[in-house]
Amino acid sequence: MKNNGFMHGVIPPMITPTDAKGNVLESNLRGLLDHVINGGVHGVFVLGGAGEFYALDPVQKRRVVEITVDQVAGRVPVYVGASAITTREAVEHAQMAESLGAQALSVLTPFYISPTENEMYEHYVAVAKSTKLPIILYTNPDRTGGNNITANLCERLAEIDNIVAIKDSSGDMTLTSEFIRRGGPKGMKVFAGRDTLIYGTLAHGGAGAVATTANIAPKLVVEIYEKFKAGDIQGALAAQFKLNPLRLNFGLGTFPAMAKDALNLIGVPAGDPIEPVQHCSPENTEKLKAVLRKIGLLD
Repeated sequence: MKNNGFMHGVIPPMITPTDAKGNVLESNLRGLLDHVINGGVHGVFVLGGAGEFYALDPVQKRRVVEITVDQVAGRVPVYVGASAITTREAVEHAQMAESLGAQALSVLTPFYISPTENEMYEHYVAVAKSTKLPIILYTNPDRTGGNNITANLCERLAEIDNIVAIKDSSGDMTLTSEFIRRGGPKGMKVFAGRDTLIYGTLAHGGAGAVATTANIAPKLVVEIYEKFKAGDIQGALAAQFKLNPLRLNFGLGTFPAMAKDALNLIGVPAGDPIEPVQHCSPENTEKLKAVLRKIGLLD
């Protein structure tokens, strides 16, 4: 039996508030966690791409998990990213997260290198065997040099007892549908990783969304899910369309600068992006303000 009963709804991949030197801002992280939980999210996910995991050292990563588990205090499940280029390092991250009280792991495909499908299979199996925690596969080919989890690989990995779900950021609804069709009967849950496709994923039978915009507008993202589940299809679609401009303007800065700047603008301090990433330009900041006003987050 797959241990994924608690996996559903909206799970924001948390921004990691940092100062201009890349130091983690503990009080700001605690405030952001409260912001999203008060917005109704169904879990929180730290050390993902939005959280700049690639830019944090091992001590910082451990501290982010410690702060998160402490601040959340059991209110929602805590998911932790265990993503790395090498299997050895991914295993180390997984075991660290388990030791600190996480409820689940998210594991991105390896990046920079170009592993074969069988190499990725063995990578995920090794991480799964190293921990008792349930694992969410994470495919995001735009961020990993084209490394993608195919429907065939997902179906193979669904046979592993503690590989229980997948976050799909491919933007390919045909692939999302295949994950659900082929993985669903094996107990796999599928989460939208592309914020513009939350409604579409739910309509195909998905379990929810891991949505960066839920850092900024948690209530709106949760509204898509809750209205869909309540049978208010038109209301869910209207909420999706209201959210889309926020996600479609992530390109106003190098990811995740726009998300950090948006949080700062709405009064949820998120600090600075980690160099070489910089804040949005003054011109693009004005465009961001207009988007935030349009969806009612900025007066």
